[in-house]
Amino acid sequence: MNPSGILILHKPRGMTSHDCVMKVRRLFQTKKVGHTGTLDPDVNGVLPICIGKATKVVEYMSDYSKEYEGEVTMGYSTTTEDKSGDRVHSKPVTKQWNEKEIEETLEQFRGDIIQVPPMYSAVKVKGKKLYEYARAGQEVERPQRRITIHSLERLSEIIYKEETASFRFRVHCSKGTYVRTLAVDIGQMLGYPAHMSDLVRTSSGPYKLEDSKTFEQLEKEKENGTLFSHLIPFDTAVDYLPSCVVDQETEQLIKNGSVLPVNKGLEEMRFTVYNEKGDCLAVYKQHPTKDGLIKPEKMFWTGESV
Repeated sequence: MNPSGILILHKPRGMTSHDCVMKVRRLFQTKKVGHTGTLDPDVNGVLPICIGKATKVVEYMSDYSKEYEGEVTMGYSTTTEDKSGDRVHSKPVTKQWNEKEIEETLEQFRGDIIQVPPMYSAVKVKGKKLYEYARAGQEVERPQRRITIHSLERLSEIIYKEETASFRFRVHCSKGTYVRTLAVDIGQMLGYPAHMSDLVRTSSGPYKLEDSKTFEQLEKEKENGTLFSHLIPFDTAVDYLPSCVVDQETEQLIKNGSVLPVNKGLEEMRFTVYNEKGDCLAVYKQHPTKDGLIKPEKMFWTGESV
């Protein structure tokens, strides 16, 4: 049996996302494995991994919003904007803030904001990744990007220690948000150089930390012969799309990848198509050049169960 489905991995610290993919390949004894968005080595938490035919839905998972719990530490900044980098600027914290001051600061970051990605990031400028420039000691102009902070709240008291001040926060944000940059910007608004001293991803789209599995748990499940039981159906990744159920006649046309008239009850710009048994067959979309017709964007049915 070839494994197929989505694994909600609790990525450990100290491993890259690529490391995790390689380990999952060995665990499930399959080469067809792909992750859905990188997590820095210092960050642990939710990393959805698609296995087997579920790799077909990876592209539909890239726009997921994410939720994190992190910590901002003021008093010094680092090259990488997190605790793994070298210190750059230091300013001993001599001020103490009240709750209102912190809340008013966080309010400035809620909603749509402009963010400049860190130099140590994979954002490309003139064909090269920013971290390649950073490692070569080169500074380049970084492109601004618009992101959305859906929610941002402080989770802890402010801890004053050794000329620094730290507090924990929870953020729900759009694709493309750099939380370490958010931590730096919060510190700057409070008047101090800062960095992100801790981060955990608690959700990615519909996938939550409490549903994730560690490698230790997966190793035990493999010994018990129950490893595959933790793979969830691939179509959970596209639940956010409108969906429709088609009759058996239309099902056969869809399985053949047919272009269909819109009057089949499939009017959305992009939607999933299910048969009467509950199998997700395809993603269809409006035909780009032929009005009143729809065409397959992604076929999931391949003559066997996905």
